[in-house]
Amino acid sequence: MGLTYKKVMSAQYDKLTAAAKAWDDMAGDFKKAESAYAATTQGLAQGNTTWQGIAQGTAYTNFAGTQYEYGAAQTQAKAVANLLRDAHGQFTELKQRLESVVADARKAKMAVDDEGNVRPDLTAQERYAYVHDPDGQKLLGEWNKAANDWADQIKKYVKAFEDADAGVKMALDAAVKDSNKDRIPGGKDATGSGFNAGAKSDIEQYELEHAKDVATRLNSGEKVSNADVESLNRILRDNGNTAFKHHTDFGRDFVTAIGGAEGTIKLSNTLNNGAHGSDSGRKGLYSDTNKMLANTLSNATQVVFEDGKKNPPYGTKEYREAYEKWSKSSDAKFYNDFMGDLKKAGLDKFDLDVAGDKAPMTRGQGQEIRGYQGLVTLMQQGSGYSPQFLGDLTDQMIDAEKKDKDVWDLHGTFEGKKDGWFANDPVDAALGIMSRDPATATGYLDPNADGDKNRLEHLLTKRDWDIVNTSDWRGNIEISGNDTFDKDVRTGLGLALEAATTGRPPGSPGEELGRHSEAQARIMHDTINLLDYGDPEGKEGDAKRAGKADELLAKDEFAKLRDPLARALASYTPDVVDVLAGEGPGGRVGQADELAKGDNSQIQNSRNSLLRLMRGVSEVPDGSAQSENFNLLYQSQLGYMSEQLATGDFSDPKAFENRAQRIGEVYGTVSAVGGDLDLDIRDTKNTNATNERFYGYHVLGGAITGIPVIGDMAQRSVDIVLNERLSVIQAENGLLAKETLGTQNDRAHDTLDKFFASANSERHFVESRDALGAIQNEARQSYNGARKITFEALRGES
Repeated sequence: MGLTYKKVMSAQYDKLTAAAKAWDDMAGDFKKAESAYAATTQGLAQGNTTWQGIAQGTAYTNFAGTQYEYGAAQTQAKAVANLLRDAHGQFTELKQRLESVVADARKAKMAVDDEGNVRPDLTAQERYAYVHDPDGQKLLGEWNKAANDWADQIKKYVKAFEDADAGVKMALDAAVKDSNKDRIPGGKDATGSGFNAGAKSDIEQYELEHAKDVATRLNSGEKVSNADVESLNRILRDNGNTAFKHHTDFGRDFVTAIGGAEGTIKLSNTLNNGAHGSDSGRKGLYSDTNKMLANTLSNATQVVFEDGKKNPPYGTKEYREAYEKWSKSSDAKFYNDFMGDLKKAGLDKFDLDVAGDKAPMTRGQGQEIRGYQGLVTLMQQGSGYSPQFLGDLTDQMIDAEKKDKDVWDLHGTFEGKKDGWFANDPVDAALGIMSRDPATATGYLDPNADGDKNRLEHLLTKRDWDIVNTSDWRGNIEISGNDTFDKDVRTGLGLALEAATTGRPPGSPGEELGRHSEAQARIMHDTINLLDYGDPEGKEGDAKRAGKADELLAKDEFAKLRDPLARALASYTPDVVDVLAGEGPGGRVGQADELAKGDNSQIQNSRNSLLRLMRGVSEVPDGSAQSENFNLLYQSQLGYMSEQLATGDFSDPKAFENRAQRIGEVYGTVSAVGGDLDLDIRDTKNTNATNERFYGYHVLGGAITGIPVIGDMAQRSVDIVLNERLSVIQAENGLLAKETLGTQNDRAHDTLDKFFASANSERHFVESRDALGAIQNEARQSYNGARKITFEALRGES
């Protein structure tokens, strides 16, 4: 039976130090015995008496052998003592961490019993209240989920104890086994099974030797038992635990021991062959071991400028200066050597079954992958990589493909659940890994932080993303065709852009709306301009540049950018609404650069660029009759405008009138974008698909990923608009289809009237009916003008 929480918490770990002292004492006793034995036998052994001949020679050999064993016994006893102290250090460190987790759980109103079970620590009155609350079951479910999360953390530490305990056992077993290190002809060790003169005092040294042995046999193609692979898994998991200070050193030692970058890539490829092969008995084990290998690599490549202190933000001037200094220190030796080796190993070719199996049979041979492809495939399984490592690695790969644009090209597609695990495009996959840490993505893609690399511009406008080889046939002769792309092309880039521009992991829940950091806003501003005009400054310097973001994002090869960019754009709703309403700092025409104001920075793109981007990310996916992205942007912008009405100062009636004008303008814009979506679908399918285009969409505050958070008053007002959205957009679609832009959208006008009547009833902006009517009229007029401008922008007429 394995360890339990109760055993872990009740064990008396001080007995380990007591046992260590006893082994030290034993080493001292062996030292005394050795001295006494030497004093007794020295004269006889050296032939200083009248005793001569064969018997004396034999005695000399035996005496020397015994003398050696006394010394070996001391070495072994001291090693065991040190191993026990090492074990005590590991166990007490883990117990302290576990006690901290339990304390935090109790602070979070969780009860933790002696067996490690966790439940919400609610009073009878609290439980009664939840049972009788309309949302009680949901709230209780959230409490129970939190309890399960705490229980999982406790189980994680109990498992860490098991791993550490297994490591101690392995080391102790090895320490008391004669290593026979001096048992060679003429050597001092005359006994094949005596004490261990080669006993080591470090648990990790024994684990490292065993892990190296298993990895070497795997890399050599030898048959390795599942038990040995399980031990490798356990050793990497145990020593990769960040609770232990040695986790970085162990990672470096292991990577070095198996041959650096080349050995790491070979081992990962071997494990992937097992994880994705036909032997069901190896799949789970090999897959999990690869995850442990990835985390070991992560630990090995950490860049920490000063122990106990957090590095400056990646990409900043302070970071670059600190890295420059660190890179010349002794602590950087492993990192520098590994990255240097990777430049060669990354371009070397390796076998991987999933790639070899897709080689055209007509060519009579398989195909090999590049080392970088194998390494990034491995890295996708791990986490916690240093920003420097991710940035340097990605830069190395970009440099390689600039020299050979076909460097990653392979036959066959690697996409979806079946084969998408293989990073045939290692640059895109690395960007996907980068997106897990938004600060890393921001630091990497910030145009002001990459010197002359122009990473963002290269990735969005210049890079060759077609890495799938194709073949054409001329009769019975096969010739190489044009390269094409996988369906998941640009997935990593899209996720990295979302993380870099929002400061949040991709797909995060919505938050209260606000502004962004200078770097985030700069990346977003330049991304929009690059997609629309192909230049980070938009039309600045060349008024003839034509916007094409909507056309570009409609293409299949840009499909994976739509969702992340839509979520990012929703995060910039205040900036977007300001630009659409003409209130942005750059006006409707925009500026070449972002507005840099610390954490209150803003994008300053042109209104037409934003319209085209909105239309592009709202492209209806294949096989769908809806655009979730349009709904996200539509609701975000209406929600923000409702929040402005609900919280702004409109004591001056003129201020209310001006706000109504802006709201009408933005509402007309987004409704026209929605109408254009319907127009495109109808033209394509030649059917009236609009009846179900937006059917079933959630109202604001529902389960739409990334929807911003607004107040209750704003929620009530915007619901009026959302309840009418289908009718408004369908009507807009009909007008756009007939190009009767001079005809008013009565549905939209009625909705605006209801919206402002509701807002006025909440806050009493104006008292008279005539005054309210004038406000409503301003909004209607602005709506009409905005929809015409939008249509022209999307049709290339402006």
